[in-house]
Amino acid sequence: MTSTGKIRVLDPETISRIAAGEVIERPASIVKELVENALDAGAGRIEVEITSRHGSITRIRVSDNGSGMGHEDADLACTAHATSKIQTLSDLSLVRSLGFRGEALASIAAISRLTLTTRKKGAAVDGVRIVNEGGSIIDKGAAGCPEGACVEVDEIFYNTPARKKFMRSLATEMAYITGSLERVILSRPDISFRVLHNRRILIQSPGGSVHDAALHLFGTSVAGALIPVHYSSSCVQVEGVLSLPSLSRQNPYQIFISINQRPVQSRALAQSVRRGYGTLLPPDRFPCAILDIRIEPDRVDVNVHPTKREVRLHNEAEVRDSIAEAVESALKGRDLTFVAKTPGRYPTQARIIPGHGSVEYAPDEKVPPGIAEPSKAIFADTERRLHQTALGIPEPGESDLVLPELELLGQLDNTYLLTCPRGGEDLILIDQHAAHERILYEQVRDSCGREPECQELIVPVPLHLSPRERAMLPTLLPILGEVGFSVEEFGKGTFSIRAIPVILGKNLDREGVRDLLSTILSGDMPEGPSDRERVLKLIACRGAIKGGTPCTAEQCTTLIGQLRRTAHPFSCPHGRPTMVTFTKKDLDHLFLRT
Repeated sequence: MTSTGKIRVLDPETISRIAAGEVIERPASIVKELVENALDAGAGRIEVEITSRHGSITRIRVSDNGSGMGHEDADLACTAHATSKIQTLSDLSLVRSLGFRGEALASIAAISRLTLTTRKKGAAVDGVRIVNEGGSIIDKGAAGCPEGACVEVDEIFYNTPARKKFMRSLATEMAYITGSLERVILSRPDISFRVLHNRRILIQSPGGSVHDAALHLFGTSVAGALIPVHYSSSCVQVEGVLSLPSLSRQNPYQIFISINQRPVQSRALAQSVRRGYGTLLPPDRFPCAILDIRIEPDRVDVNVHPTKREVRLHNEAEVRDSIAEAVESALKGRDLTFVAKTPGRYPTQARIIPGHGSVEYAPDEKVPPGIAEPSKAIFADTERRLHQTALGIPEPGESDLVLPELELLGQLDNTYLLTCPRGGEDLILIDQHAAHERILYEQVRDSCGREPECQELIVPVPLHLSPRERAMLPTLLPILGEVGFSVEEFGKGTFSIRAIPVILGKNLDREGVRDLLSTILSGDMPEGPSDRERVLKLIACRGAIKGGTPCTAEQCTTLIGQLRRTAHPFSCPHGRPTMVTFTKKDLDHLFLRT
């Protein structure tokens, strides 16, 4: 009987391609799945080779020295839902392997040309070579090969043009690949990894401790500031390393967490790491950390997401508290003395308060009693910043101004300007940092395309980048050059910063320059504003007058005048308000006059 309804059962080929799209989002997904299969096979050495041509990835090759496969298993390897890792539904609650659904090889084969060459460990006969294209075996034969497995993936997304069309630039896709591999390597530091791109070595980690892996990925500047973590409670064990407070980031992109050696992404667990530092870090800073959380498998649900990026914990609140306690315990009793990163922002000493187990900061020099007058250098730096922004703002006509003329009443807490419209009754509070950030943002944005104003550094700043950051840098270099940065390669994984935008100020020290570039390169690629917008906003934020900076009356008036001349004076580039208005009616209501 012919159906007259609208609902149809899809054909098997369409079903397989849809399923493949859920598991294989981009080339990085292929690399991740193949590496996980190699780890599950007991490999002690894994090599990943990426080949690209004309700006796109053309081949992915992953080889290992694991257990390999016999002829019978190799025949079924690319069959959907065929796996050696679970047998029944109850096995899902106890799964320890990284792959277990039998979807990876089948999904990869469905959207590419996959060649599997493998030989079972200890087998006296030759290995086998199987070529699978679009989900069907097109060639099979014996092959001489070492023990283990080698998977080559060509013609990626050849039969799913929509997915291929929306692939991003080569640099971005390589950043996804290296970022994914960083997490795998740090979760399994005992394994030897070698990663190449067009025969050029990107990552080489010979295997060892987690500290050794961090050294090979992030360099001595990060590895030298890491301390070990060893913690055990009734529900979890926490092992790994974390950074001293002297090494911190503006976002949690270098907090790496794995559960039972499975890399996971969890904002809640990352916040628990940050919570363990307590007052040792400013509220807007995050540490570097590499932690493996050991939990009983039956208390972890790994079957939440098709790509296995997320897990669900049966006792998450208890686990989060244990992570915070593990971090706090690792830091307690250690010498946390460090050199300040930015003058006046971070104190340079930390001491343990006897009997309390907590830490407080102590300044290097005792401040004499009485009222401390701001130094002339602070006013001079503010004057220089305001002079710089005044040079780049065009003078609009009075009819083009959206903000009325404001009269300065004073400065509150060296952060807010108290103003009122000339001849008006309202009270307007202006956030001096947000206001100057808006001014700088529009100046830098409008100057793109012209010769950038930059200042040469007397001593170039060396910057060691992780593999993921190095992959992102080529995309960002033109944008960095447009705004005034000069960055040159200086050895393997190291770059030299020779100039910075003049608007960043003369008091940006070496650590400040390194921190800013690291923050720019730490941005997430898939969503959010464009790379250009992100860089412009970061530069505007760093170059703006900070909250808590004392200003003279003339400087406050100058800042208000510059804000009036911007196109959008009511918010900073990040969307925060630059000003808050209290009308006379609001004030009367506060004083119960209505």
